[in-house]
Amino acid sequence: MSNNENIRLWQQQIAVDGDEKAFAALFRHYYERLLHFCMQYVSTREAAEEIVSDVFVKIWNRRTGLDDISNLEVYLFVAVKNHSLNYLEQYSNLRITPLNDDSGLAGLTTTDPAKNMEWKEILFKMDQEVNRLPDQCRRVFKLIKEEGFKYKDVAEILNISPRTVETQLFRAMKRLNEVIGPFVSLKMKKK
Repeated sequence: MSNNENIRLWQQQIAVDGDEKAFAALFRHYYERLLHFCMQYVSTREAAEEIVSDVFVKIWNRRTGLDDISNLEVYLFVAVKNHSLNYLEQYSNLRITPLNDDSGLAGLTTTDPAKNMEWKEILFKMDQEVNRLPDQCRRVFKLIKEEGFKYKDVAEILNISPRTVETQLFRAMKRLNEVIGPFVSLKMKKK
């Protein structure tokens, strides 16, 4: 059964039967991704955890209407974004900062320690540059490149036009290519 089929099944089980196990599975499936997304808006992990948990509590409390939602994944990301913005409005003295996560390094599987170190350097530099992107540009980049959302879904999540998503992704890619491109080229010439 595919992820989408599982999610749809959980969604139906929660809406129709009030199935707590299906709800727990849905929570586990989305929690970390939503937490990382929320950290792009709020400055503390604790606040992000509270926001994501609140979204799931509201989902549970309104579970009978859950079956009417056509794309639950987009719905959850939009809900987390809206709760994050409400939180920021309430506590406006907080700065928006991204979550620094080194999970991108976990995918390295080379047996050559020198190559492994070079890739770690490149990924570290890229992560730094992604975090330096303007807020909207960074969010678009992360949702598309890290979360795998389509342009249309990102537009819906961030409440912007698909053309703006395309423009912001182009800007992010151009900036990363300007900064990381020469660094990668230099590393590749050393081979």
